[in-house]
Amino acid sequence: MTKIALGIWAWFATMIATATMAQGVVDVHSHIITPEFVLSLEKEGRLMDEGFPLPKYNVESHLKWMDRAGVQTSVLTLAAPQPTSAQTVRHANETTARIKQEHPGRFLFCAAIPLPDVNVAIREAIYALDTLKADGIKLATNVGGQYLGAPELDTLFSILNERRAVIILHPHRPEPFNRQVMLQTPLAMQEYLSETTRAVTNMISRNVLARYNNIKVVVPHCGAYLPLAIPRMKSLTPVMQANKMVGEIDYEANLRALYYDLAGAHSPEVIRMMLTITTADHLLYGSDYPYVAPQVLTQSLARMKKYLSDEADLAPFREMILYQNANQIFK
Repeated sequence: MTKIALGIWAWFATMIATATMAQGVVDVHSHIITPEFVLSLEKEGRLMDEGFPLPKYNVESHLKWMDRAGVQTSVLTLAAPQPTSAQTVRHANETTARIKQEHPGRFLFCAAIPLPDVNVAIREAIYALDTLKADGIKLATNVGGQYLGAPELDTLFSILNERRAVIILHPHRPEPFNRQVMLQTPLAMQEYLSETTRAVTNMISRNVLARYNNIKVVVPHCGAYLPLAIPRMKSLTPVMQANKMVGEIDYEANLRALYYDLAGAHSPEVIRMMLTITTADHLLYGSDYPYVAPQVLTQSLARMKKYLSDEADLAPFREMILYQNANQIFK
């Protein structure tokens, strides 16, 4: 190779590296909280259903934080709790679709659906995906005690499977719940992790994700307790099957459908633990905006970028986690 060719190749490699480093982060865990949504909850007397007040939200502040932190695109989902009105859900989805359209490349959205009425939820999912061009569907871990994995939801999952939908999960208040425990230990401190684990393992125990294998499911908050729960489930499956309490479970197929965002208490140690049940191409950055102060989120993202560069075993996954994996599932 001539010196000129070598020089051109070096320049080309530098440009590729520069473009890669300049690629903006994709945040798969952020929430929209519209005035109409808040008003609906207020009318229902449910503003404090989750045990803490809803934060303020507006698009301009969200974009301002994204620009400062280096986040190119945020995936919006409706916050908890789930509104009971299908009209409120429809309005929230149409508002979010408009925000996405008004800010090209900055927002994606996963539409809410009005469970527990499965037929109404299916109609909204079809409208959101086909007409509003939603990028996926947001599912609560439970709505009024109807947990993901319940047999009556199979029809919904069949529809989502036909459309190869991305599903973003989010924990909601468990049902039933102990009010004293909830007051003493707020949901976000612990129960949200239990709730997420409960819903995902309930789906796995019925092979939901193995049966509807075109679906990709994003599990929030660093996988909750799944790195501990999955090995336990596997070890106890033969005993449960011998007692005819569960059927065959295809763990490999179920786990293949699961992706995990790193919102919350991420760290190198947490990522290594998650890699015991998944692979690096299934890990995604998530912020949980606007539930955490913007300056804290900016510092948290900078810390993640640093350890993903400094830790030798994690460095190969830096761009995958920050944006490549998300771009792949939302392509």
